[in-house]
Amino acid sequence: MLAQSYADKFSSKEDELLCEIAEHTYANHPHSHMLSGHVQGKFLAFISGLLKPMRILEIGTFVGYSALYLAQGLQKDGQLHTLELREEDAATAKENFKRANALDKIILHTGNALDILPTLKETWDLVFIDADKTNYSNYYKLVLPHVRKDGLIIADNVFFHGEVLEEKIKGKNGIAINAFNEMVKNDDSVEKIMLTIRDGLFLIRKK
Repeated sequence: MLAQSYADKFSSKEDELLCEIAEHTYANHPHSHMLSGHVQGKFLAFISGLLKPMRILEIGTFVGYSALYLAQGLQKDGQLHTLELREEDAATAKENFKRANALDKIILHTGNALDILPTLKETWDLVFIDADKTNYSNYYKLVLPHVRKDGLIIADNVFFHGEVLEEKIKGKNGIAINAFNEMVKNDDSVEKIMLTIRDGLFLIRKK
């Protein structure tokens, strides 16, 4: 955590509205640890800004914090589709998108991602996976065929609180994430690099 605090200090400041959203979430949401946070949020915006995507897919909206950072890199007529299972979090996210004047470029889908993904007829430039860990492998298999050549998938929580580092992984989420990591490692159709930002980010570029 000392390294995280140090990184916070030397990174560009959190956007004012995003800072307000983060503070409110940390103070009021029982699962506030799910928020991407300052450094990771800025990293997502940084990557999106470099790619300048037309179409972004986010699986796992939570309160909309990461979507707002990802959307900063969109081209003028670009769109971000974000999927959230929980209706209460989706409602909060929609309100945050409204506050950011981003409703015209962020399309929020509420429901089970496994049902929604096959209905989205898009080619993705950038995908962010940050939802239920037991389905990471399923999400990856569903979206990869629809990612353009040189498009990027970013998967969050690939350390799952350090569980994947244990000699014997016990929890179902840790087991699922480790299986996902192994699957990506063995996928020759992509280039990949795992980063030690926050709880681990897997950057996966389609060849």
